[in-house]
Amino acid sequence: MNRLSHATQGRYAPPTPVRELTVTSADGASLHVEEYGPGGAPTVVLAHGWTCSIAFWAPVIRELSRDHRVIAYDQRGHGHSAPPPYGCYTTETLADDLAAVLDQTLATGPDGAKEQAVVVGHSMGGMTIMAAARRPELRERAAAVLMCSTGAGGLLAETLVVPTPRGRVRERVHTLVLGSAAPLGRVTPVARRVLRYVTMGRAATREMTDACARIVHACPRRVRAQWGHMMGGMDLVADVGELTPPTAVIVGTADRLTPPVHAHKIVAALPNSLGLTVLPGIGHMTPVEVPDTVADAIRGLVADHLTDDHTNPAPVPAEASPKASVVADAATAKEPSA
Repeated sequence: MNRLSHATQGRYAPPTPVRELTVTSADGASLHVEEYGPGGAPTVVLAHGWTCSIAFWAPVIRELSRDHRVIAYDQRGHGHSAPPPYGCYTTETLADDLAAVLDQTLATGPDGAKEQAVVVGHSMGGMTIMAAARRPELRERAAAVLMCSTGAGGLLAETLVVPTPRGRVRERVHTLVLGSAAPLGRVTPVARRVLRYVTMGRAATREMTDACARIVHACPRRVRAQWGHMMGGMDLVADVGELTPPTAVIVGTADRLTPPVHAHKIVAALPNSLGLTVLPGIGHMTPVEVPDTVADAIRGLVADHLTDDHTNPAPVPAEASPKASVVADAATAKEPSA
């Protein structure tokens, strides 16, 4: 990802990571991971949504990294992570990748004690968490979970992007929207207006819209189409009941992509629900539209569920892991070229 694919100044510009890592997933795929904040602090792991990247979390990372260790990774095909081969755009692949990130960035002590974190997912990132609900890596490593603006299934029937009546026509139209491989081109005023209508609430500022547009337009169109097609047919409803960590959910009332009906269904099915926060007038891009609200929710989960007993007093450095390699740190990293 180059400098033109995200904001370069202000609150929505990604901060400089402490280090960059490469994590190896179950099938050998390499995932780009960035770490922020002080070592030894409580850890938060962030999974972004469809067509986004680590840069999407910039305002949340800026807030949390003052006193939290923040781990964020690029989903396959997004940001610096290579796309999966044909046919591997599945919820199982998403679960494999999250499991690998948790296993290779969180320490395991000499006595076998496993470091825990608060795991946060937005949109497809929330779907990733639900897909990994049965994985031991998530059950052992997640002290608590926060899911923002997401759904477990039935997206085509409930999505409000195109205001058509419920039924087959509506589902077909939304199938075309989610699975479209049409090039988005450069970010223009028209493109910003379209993205704002689809993904954000009316109060979203130009700065927010521009930051999101740069990130979304940088996503390769084949990747966008393949993951969109996957989400259209996805069914993680049964997995929600297997998500055992304490879990909170956030949604905006103006969310057209994953309307509040999805959040209500998820909360009703969770075995250890911490409740639902509904944000009036906020759209789908909650971590960008209300980053302070999202960061405060994460801080609350850390305070309530990530005690000293859940952190490893002697973290294992990434260099010691056979599957996690250090790419660069703040002292040696070079700025990406424009």
